[in-house]
Amino acid sequence: RAANKGHAGVQNALALCYLLGKGMPQDVDEAVRLCRRAAEQGHALGQLNYGKCLYQGIGVLQDYREAARFYGLAADQGLAQAMCNRAVLFEQGRGVPQDDAEAARLYRLAAEQGHAGAQHTLGQYHLHGQHVPQDYAEAAALFRRAADQGHLDAQFRLGMAYRDGTGVPQDDREAARLFHRAAIKWHAAVQLCLGYCHASGRGVPQDFDEAARLYRHAAE
Repeated sequence: RAANKGHAGVQNALALCYLLGKGMPQDVDEAVRLCRRAAEQGHALGQLNYGKCLYQGIGVLQDYREAARFYGLAADQGLAQAMCNRAVLFEQGRGVPQDDAEAARLYRLAAEQGHAGAQHTLGQYHLHGQHVPQDYAEAAALFRRAADQGHLDAQFRLGMAYRDGTGVPQDDREAARLFHRAAIKWHAAVQLCLGYCHASGRGVPQDFDEAARLYRHAAE
């Protein structure tokens, strides 16, 4: 009822349910219709999600220019993910003129809001001197902010910084800690699969102790 009355937040939430088939039959057309209604009412998440539909061609014709417009509307409301998505378009030159400086500006705005992906990307920019001045210390600081939020690539990059002493004091122990932290999370799905193999004896000798060890690692 709230969606029918034009409640944009409800429309956006319901759109995701239809898109994913959660709690109702999957209906991409209805999902896009609701998403667009929310977006046209100025709902930032609705604008972001409708922009994604346009970018990927989900339920609508792919339209990078319109995707950029809706991402821009959401970004103007301070939505960090929309800033990142719009930055990607500026990097690619899709729907907007190719503009690396504008991409970097948007990533920085999102990073300042605490968006881990933006912090990692901006850290990469500073590490390589890409679109921004090369600054190893700033790169490491950005990787740390993202790593503290559990961003796996940032944990790896920060580990590399400690291993090489790039932007931080060289510290093999801290590097190893970060590598181990990232590896455990990154390979959780693989550990589950390998644990199943050991439990069932498929492709490897049956070994319940090894299976249990792998399952524990995957759960951590």
